[in-house]
Amino acid sequence: MAPEFDQRSFRDAMGAYPTGVTVITALAAGRPIGITANSFASLSLDPPLVLWSPARRSARCAAFIAAERFTIHILAAGQRVLAQGFAESGDAPFAAADWAPGPEGVPELAGCAAVLRCVRHGTYPGGDHEIVVGRVAKLTHDPARAPLVFHRGDYPSLS
Repeated sequence: MAPEFDQRSFRDAMGAYPTGVTVITALAAGRPIGITANSFASLSLDPPLVLWSPARRSARCAAFIAAERFTIHILAAGQRVLAQGFAESGDAPFAAADWAPGPEGVPELAGCAAVLRCVRHGTYPGGDHEIVVGRVAKLTHDPARAPLVFHRGDYPSLS
């Protein structure tokens, strides 16, 4: 059954739902890669599972699907530039970011509201996206940092 609306209408309707902003990092051929994603969600408490969904048209999608380990960074309110940088390019933003390799070599960004180190649990088709499920192996969380929020194409502050 064909929808009774166009893709722009669907995108605009989904923009009414505010989301947090994440940067997902991994290693691809030994090099750090990253991508901004707001398609992040908690999936299960037992076991601790999360999911996110890269677009299949993204040049980075295949590398993230293949990555055994990845790190999800829930960005803090002051990290808008970081979000915009990783939305445009997969490796250039690392030059300007404060980051270090984690224990498994996966890049970890500093100053985030939360950081989740994940092991790939599974991948599943999801229309023009792929659904990547990760099992959280370790996390850090700074409750003093407000999250970066995305809503209707902008980054409003929480109040």
